[in-house]
Amino acid sequence: MPELLLKNADHILTMDDQRRELHGADILLRDGVIAAIGPDLGTTGHTLSAKGCVITPGLVNTHHHLYQTLTRAVPGGQDALLFGWLQTLYPIWSRFTPEAFFISAQVGLAELALSGCTLTSDHLYLYPNGARLEDTIHAAAEIGLRFHPTRGAMSIGESDGGLPPDRLVEREADILNDCIRVVDAFHDPSDGAMVRVGIAPCSPFSVSRELMRDAALLARDKGVMLHTHLAENDEDISYSLATFGMRPGQYAEELGWIGPDVWHAHCVKLDSTEISLFARTRTGVAHCPCSNCRLGSGIAPLRQMRDSGVPVGLGVDGSASNDMGNLILEARQAMLLQRVALGANAMSAREALEIATRGGADVLGRPDCGRLAVGKRADIALWDITGVDSAGSWDPAALVLAGPTRVRDLFVEGRQVVRDGQIATLDLPRVIERQNAIARSLAG
Repeated sequence: MPELLLKNADHILTMDDQRRELHGADILLRDGVIAAIGPDLGTTGHTLSAKGCVITPGLVNTHHHLYQTLTRAVPGGQDALLFGWLQTLYPIWSRFTPEAFFISAQVGLAELALSGCTLTSDHLYLYPNGARLEDTIHAAAEIGLRFHPTRGAMSIGESDGGLPPDRLVEREADILNDCIRVVDAFHDPSDGAMVRVGIAPCSPFSVSRELMRDAALLARDKGVMLHTHLAENDEDISYSLATFGMRPGQYAEELGWIGPDVWHAHCVKLDSTEISLFARTRTGVAHCPCSNCRLGSGIAPLRQMRDSGVPVGLGVDGSASNDMGNLILEARQAMLLQRVALGANAMSAREALEIATRGGADVLGRPDCGRLAVGKRADIALWDITGVDSAGSWDPAALVLAGPTRVRDLFVEGRQVVRDGQIATLDLPRVIERQNAIARSLAG
C-alpha cells in the first residue's frame, strides 16, 4: 500500500494521551498505521489536501444490531416501551433470511461510515432460517470497516416465561458450540485486527443463569470479550429483582460478568453501588442516548460513570430503536442529555467526541484505535468545515456543537472507505434498492 499524506488540515483533534490539537498540520499514513503527524511532512506516495477540514480519529460504535435497519419506524412499535417494542418486532425478525442479514448489515455499516465511524461492534442474537454470524462479517469485509461482531443468543422463549417467541430461541448446547465455531473461524487477536469476535447472550431476561455463566467461562478460555444488555429501563430492574432477587449489577458480578473484558449496553438504571463496581473492575458501558430517548428508558448517569472511572463508549443501538445510525449525532445527543439533566457545563463538545473515539476504542479493548498518534491504526475521519453546517462557527473543532454530520473522507487501516461524501467500496444505491425490496416483502 503506497504512502498517503493528508496535507494541511485546518484542525487535527488527536485524542492522544495529551489531547493535542494541531493547526495547519499533516498526517502521514503508511502500511495501515500512522507514520507521522506534524507540519510540513513529505511523502513519496499520494497526497490528499485536507485544507478546510477538521481531522479526527475514526469514531467507534460500541453497540449495534445491524439487522434492524430493515425494521425502522415499524407501526405498532413506534411508541412502545422496551418489552412491548420487542414483542411487536420479534415475529417480523423471525422471517429474516441470510440475505436479509447481509443486506441490512451493509446498509447499517454504510450509514455508520458516512457518519465518521471506522470501528463498530454488532450484537446479533437471533438466527432464523439458516442465518449465521458470518452473514454480517462478510458484509463488513466488503465495505471495509473494522468489525467486532458478537455471537448473541436467546434460549428462554415464551413457553418458559421469556419474551421471545419459541421459534427464535436456541438450545444452549448449540449456542455454545456455535460460539466456539465462529471464534475459531474469525477471531483475530493481533494488533490491527479487522475482525474480533465476542460472545454475547442477549440479556438476563432471554437466557438462563447457566448460559450466562458458561458463556463467561468460554469467553475467558478463548480470550475474547463478553457483551450483553443490562439495566436498560425500569422494567429491566423490576424483572431482575423479581426473578433473581438482586439488581442487574449484582447479578452480573455473581456470574462473572465484570472486568475489562466485559462491556454492557445501556446501563441507564445503574445505581451508585453498581457504578462503583464497574469503575473498580474496569467493566465497560455502551451508552446509547438516542435509543434510550426513543424507548423512554431514561437518561443514563454518564457524568457519574465518567467521573467514577467507568470506561464508556457510545452506541447507536439498533435502527429499530433509534431509526438511524449516525454516530456523530449520537455524540451530540450524549452531550445534550447530560446538560439537560445536570446543567450546561455538564459535558463539553470535546469530551463528547472523546467518548465517541478513544472512549469507545478502550471499551472494545482496542488501544490501537480511537486516537491519532504515531504507531496507531490509520483510522481517520475528515470533516469538511467549509459548508453551511460550520458557517459562522468560532470553533470549527467543536464538531458536535456546529459542524457537518457526514464525513468528506474516511480511511480504515489506511484504505479509503468514503470519498467526497460517498461510499467508495460498494454500489450503495443498488444495496439500498435491494434493502427496500426486502423491507416491503416483510411488511406485506
